[in-house]
Amino acid sequence: MFGSDEKSYRVATRRNPEEEEARGSRLRVFLSSLLATIGGALGQVVEQEIEEEEPEMASRAIVPQHENNGEVKQKNAIADGRNRRVLQDIGNFVNERAAAQGKKPITEGAVVVAQAVKGAQRKQVDKPKPENVIVISSDEKSEKSKHVTKRQGSSRKDVKTLTSILSARSKAACGLVNKLNDSIENIDGADAGNELAVTEYVDDIYKFYKLTEDEGRVRDYMDLQPDINAKMRSILVDWLIEVHRKFELMPETLYLTMNIVDRFLSMKVVRRKELQLVGISAMLIACKYEEIWAPEVNDFVFISDNAYAREHVLVMEKTILDKLEWYLTVPTPYVFLVRFIKASVPSDDKMEDLVFYLAELGLMQYPSAVSYCPSMLAAAAVYAARCTLGESPLWSETLKHHTGYSVEQLIECAKLLVKFHSTAAGSKLKALYKKFSSPDRNTVALLAPAKCLLPIAIHDGEC
Repeated sequence: MFGSDEKSYRVATRRNPEEEEARGSRLRVFLSSLLATIGGALGQVVEQEIEEEEPEMASRAIVPQHENNGEVKQKNAIADGRNRRVLQDIGNFVNERAAAQGKKPITEGAVVVAQAVKGAQRKQVDKPKPENVIVISSDEKSEKSKHVTKRQGSSRKDVKTLTSILSARSKAACGLVNKLNDSIENIDGADAGNELAVTEYVDDIYKFYKLTEDEGRVRDYMDLQPDINAKMRSILVDWLIEVHRKFELMPETLYLTMNIVDRFLSMKVVRRKELQLVGISAMLIACKYEEIWAPEVNDFVFISDNAYAREHVLVMEKTILDKLEWYLTVPTPYVFLVRFIKASVPSDDKMEDLVFYLAELGLMQYPSAVSYCPSMLAAAAVYAARCTLGESPLWSETLKHHTGYSVEQLIECAKLLVKFHSTAAGSKLKALYKKFSSPDRNTVALLAPAKCLLPIAIHDGEC
């Protein structure tokens, strides 16, 4: 540290009076700016104390700086942005290096130095921020650019999703059909707010069912079975209907069970004593597919009076699935019945129960089960039920539109179902007759069959 003697200090620093005076001015500017940020009386007191000890403090206030490409950079910069401009003062070290390199020392006033330092600091500290600047020279261009921006923003809002496009197309198609034929009723109008009804896609779903029903359809296979016949099959179905009712299963389960049985019998020769085993194994598979709580294997063993062991059922289940290649998602008559009953306007519980009774009669009898596709069997059951109850008209444009069949196409199948209805009371197979004779089924089995569809009284399909 230098002493307080001014002469010793000047000798030690080797400065002339002009440089010392200029340096003192710069130091005072530096300290004044620094203390101005502190403010108040504290700043004034500190400034007076520093002025009294100016020679000693001046030597301490020197901040080492470096020269890089003619620009001065400071090592220790204060984080506060308000003080950055006053920390760029040039000390005597820079002047010494400038003299050693043959450069003139800076002798301008404090104001010039402060302005120069402030400009240098802006170049170093203030980094330019990338901005997308669009320069428009005229008001006309400005208005055009605003219009372009608005159009771009509105086009983003007008973008439609795939779901909205498909929904709009479905609605437009429905509206087009209704406009072409006003006699076709909108049977899905009441379910517009029901997501489970999928009204936007239900027509396409049933078109797909119609296209794929032949894949799961069973042809005449009884000639391939040397040990069983059509009567044995009817006995099996009658017993399965009773098992289905005892277990209180879903109606879908019964229709899928019979589809599995017929398809398996059309692929593999089965002995007579294994026919019942095929039936309970097929129902076990259908329960696993359709039911929430499926019966256990032991339940089917018990219901068959222990005619088969548990291992026999599991082996037959595996054999059936292997033969069918696990193809279980097939359109059975049930899926068409639900849709066609809805299209039979007006419809009530009695109409619905009678349609299901006639359809299950056709399912139990081998000739109707293998001769007609599921959609035709369902449509014929609806037509026969309307004839039995005397509905008018017997076949509407709405039914023709949703079923895809005319009366001429359904008449033969409908006559066959009415024939089964007329002989059900005297048949030895009573499970189905008993099921639909109960009050909870509106005793539809006790209704008189449609006389106009019986072989002895045919009037061109009109009752």
